Amino acid sequence: MKFVTSVISATILCFVIGAGTAFAQAPAAPMPAASAAAAPPATAKTPAPTLGLDDKKKIAQECSAQANDKKLHGKDRRTFRATCIRHASGTPARRPG
Repeated sequence: MKFVTSVISATILCFVIGAGTAFAQAPAAPMPAASAAAAPPATAKTPAPTLGLDDKKKIAQECSAQANDKKLHGKDRRTFRATCIRHASGTPARRPG
């Protein structure tokens, strides 16, 4: 009788472990129609322009040169460079908050 109980317990344990991994691999449920209609279309956003590493370096060097010409140091220099690089690369400005 002990042997049968052990076999049944081991079988149930295997099913529980197997079910856990099966649920972990299940795809996400599709969105309901009401929330899908409320979401904006995916094509509404325009992708940000991608710059190569050389372009990014060139922009950073130009902004650093401008900061040097203005004799900026510390926090003023950091904020100037951040604004300059953001403007030159075409990324939108951050919203405060």
